[in-house]
Amino acid sequence: MRYRSSTSFNEAGFTLLEVMLVLLLMGLAAGYVMFNAFGASKSDLLKSQAQRLQVIVDMASDFAVLNQQQLGVRFEADKNQYYFVYLDDDDEWQRIEGEKTYEPYTLPEPFTFTLNLDDLPWDVEDRLFDREIFDENLSVANEGVEIGKEEEKKLPPPQILIMSSGEITPFTVSFNYEGEDGDAPVYYSLQNQDLPPLLVEGPLERPL
Repeated sequence: MRYRSSTSFNEAGFTLLEVMLVLLLMGLAAGYVMFNAFGASKSDLLKSQAQRLQVIVDMASDFAVLNQQQLGVRFEADKNQYYFVYLDDDDEWQRIEGEKTYEPYTLPEPFTFTLNLDDLPWDVEDRLFDREIFDENLSVANEGVEIGKEEEKKLPPPQILIMSSGEITPFTVSFNYEGEDGDAPVYYSLQNQDLPPLLVEGPLERPL
């Protein structure tokens, strides 16, 4: 399994942007550890989860534009997990491997997320679907795909597309803490309406 030679995630060297984003992620991770160590509120811990995804999506968007690569984010609600994918030269979605930042990430208990793609504007629909590989359900066109071969089973398409044009599927992800041991429920919202930067809102009394 390979990436395009001109857009490899494993190229030697780092740009200043990549270094800065890595440092920011390290800071968020360190902050999460400190929150735990000093008994931070569940609200603070939940906010750090929303900020983590915010940073990584922004980083993936920059990479997609600079390298003319189509990326995506796949959410698996049953696993409380999300991961990043890329579109290969055969127009098939593949997991991004060898880059820990983009590998599957599971929200720690007791937090959950809710992805919302409904009732959001899609002002750039025609441009997002210029490539014929996408159908109206955000899936890869299945013309010529053989059914029934388990070893050739394709990855499900991402719900969020990160396009080489800089556009990102409009979405809202609610990060949820339903409350326990007398704590009140709290929610944070991560939103994108078209182009980065993404917006984190909260704490909220109920999900958007």
